[in-house]
Amino acid sequence: MQTAIAAKFIWHNGRIVPWTIATVHVSCPALHYGSGVFEAIRCYDTRQGPAVFRLDEHIDRFLSSAQCYRLARPYAREELHRAVLELIESNGFTDCYVRL
Repeated sequence: MQTAIAAKFIWHNGRIVPWTIATVHVSCPALHYGSGVFEAIRCYDTRQGPAVFRLDEHIDRFLSSAQCYRLARPYAREELHRAVLELIESNGFTDCYVRL
């Protein structure tokens, strides 16, 4: 059975920050009303290095869901794509789940 390995870093408000300082305000609507969107993306360890499964499709669905909720989408598709890859590398992961 595989054990979960905690991330050392997360991507928060456009930058990679230590997990220990990541916060969400207590009045965040997503916490109170469940008005958020999410995606769970799988990254596999391959001979060529970490490979993220259908990253573009996951990001497109994430942005589309945000649009349906009329949520602000301050980051472009390409920024999110780059952030996912940078975050995997920053944490030294080769096999993981990424949660947007």
